[in-house]
Amino acid sequence: MDILDEISNTIIKASTTLSSDKYKALRKAIDMEDNENAKWALTQILENYHVAEKAGFPLCDDTGIPHVIIEIGQDREISGELLNQIHEGIALGLNNLPARPMAVKGDFVERIEQSEGLYEKPGMLHPANILIDNANEDSSYKRDISSDTLNIHFLLEGGGPEIRAKTYRVYHQRSFENVIDTACGWLEESLKMLGCTPSIPSIGIGRTHFEATSLLLKSVAYGSLDNQSEHEQQISDRLNQSGIGPLGLGGKTTVLGTYLNIGNQRASGVRIVSVRPSCFVEPRVATLKL
Repeated sequence: MDILDEISNTIIKASTTLSSDKYKALRKAIDMEDNENAKWALTQILENYHVAEKAGFPLCDDTGIPHVIIEIGQDREISGELLNQIHEGIALGLNNLPARPMAVKGDFVERIEQSEGLYEKPGMLHPANILIDNANEDSSYKRDISSDTLNIHFLLEGGGPEIRAKTYRVYHQRSFENVIDTACGWLEESLKMLGCTPSIPSIGIGRTHFEATSLLLKSVAYGSLDNQSEHEQQISDRLNQSGIGPLGLGGKTTVLGTYLNIGNQRASGVRIVSVRPSCFVEPRVATLKL
């Protein structure tokens, strides 16, 4: 199979299928829920997943902005040709899905103002800048990648969670609990307004806004509901006590789990924290191993 077709198929997989860990978490939430409205909402969400996967439909009408993380071992190389193929394959995948046309026409002023309309082809929606990850960093997600590893992770990030996301500084006061408490407070407020719960919120904590957001994105690619840390579980328990519930209908399940990724820190009174409350169709992630 041509690499462009492989990338296209991976984009389609990310948009139309549910990961096994999320499926199990949702089934568990349905079994545990005793709020009639919440149980109904969770059951309908699960049915939506089944229909999308069986028919090859996108999980959501907002088919998301492509983000790419390349995970690379020390003996592999990334060429300009591969980067071009990633862009071409994403365009092909969005067209083949088909995704919702969302790319705005015009120069930088016209794109801001959206005065020239949209491109008809979904593939005109270009991905965000590609992240390169060689795993030589301090983070919450330790990966045992080999020298021959070359994984391309494709993430589809929806607009609703981006509207409710936040990246800002926190004065840590030499207290881990203070930083996490602040992040949870942000998430509690955003989850009330998100609408499409249950969520799997992501948190990245770093030295700069770029680093914190990068850590957040990596948590989406590498995190697993099958392997939640003590702190991820504590955050989930707190957020579920909010009583927001699926689609805001109340109940026990506001979040299915949490991704928390903490990277390097600098000598400072400030930590940069990035939080993103995903909607119930996310994370939409698929990986191509080369």
